[in-house]
Amino acid sequence: MKFREWLDAQEHRRQKTEAGREYNGYNFAFIDEGAKKEIRRKILKAVAIPGYQVPFGSRELPIARGWGTGGIQITLSVIGPDDVLKVIDQGCDGSVNAVNIKKFVSAVTGVKTTTDTLEAAVIQTRHRIPEERMTEGQILVLQVPYPEALRTVEPSELETRRMHGEADYSRMWLYLFEDIVKFKEISIGARYPVMVNGRYIMDPSPIPRWDIPKLNMAEALFLFGAGREKRIYAIPPYTKVEPLEFDDFKFRVEDFKGASCMRCGKKDTFLDEIIDDATGSRTYLCSDTGHCDKVLEQNGDGGTCGH
Repeated sequence: MKFREWLDAQEHRRQKTEAGREYNGYNFAFIDEGAKKEIRRKILKAVAIPGYQVPFGSRELPIARGWGTGGIQITLSVIGPDDVLKVIDQGCDGSVNAVNIKKFVSAVTGVKTTTDTLEAAVIQTRHRIPEERMTEGQILVLQVPYPEALRTVEPSELETRRMHGEADYSRMWLYLFEDIVKFKEISIGARYPVMVNGRYIMDPSPIPRWDIPKLNMAEALFLFGAGREKRIYAIPPYTKVEPLEFDDFKFRVEDFKGASCMRCGKKDTFLDEIIDDATGSRTYLCSDTGHCDKVLEQNGDGGTCGH
């Protein structure tokens, strides 16, 4: 189904649901319909121009800007009453940020929630992309604190707009070159800059380098929302996304040197390192708690991830 047709179907379901339900005195999904329509129109423009930052009128929400308001506004604008929601923070389903956003969205929409990546229609995330490969029809909404990838090389918003318009990215390439001269490698960890559809350099949000390859030719739709900066941008399904690299200094993901998760034993996932203050010993846990729990369940161990 085309994305515009999907939005129309969501709008029809919303209207049908609102006619028979009350949400504690709030409009369905909290935000007023005019605001949601404006955000959906900006999403359509962002999808049409992959990697381009589209300004939007960021609304007030019952949380402070900088704690995910951009992502929440996108989620509230695209979610329908029949959808299933998953929220993660640094890969974890049980963090304070994830739990409270999940409770809020559930309270104002009545949608079901899950910790299973493949069961969810909409996934809102902070700083991680799920380990399991998402499929067509799914939407991943990323909370973005700093949407401008060129801010590290240019403080002026007017100048960064010009640089994007003219595809003048020489300063970013020079920044990477100077990084190599200084550290003998590109030392950027999170927010590694990427080229989207061969046109725009984009900030992928503070996800680790481990997650960057998941953006390339993905089946799901990626939506990025920055509430404080009032920007929305997108990576549509099957879009080419390339990390910036030189011929002799290739992009590489984090190396955990054979470490494995102490709970499920996986070695091919992004791991959180835990250091014992008393002994200095290191242990590792899967950052994606939902995936870790799923592996344990499949192995017959049961339980839920406790970190």
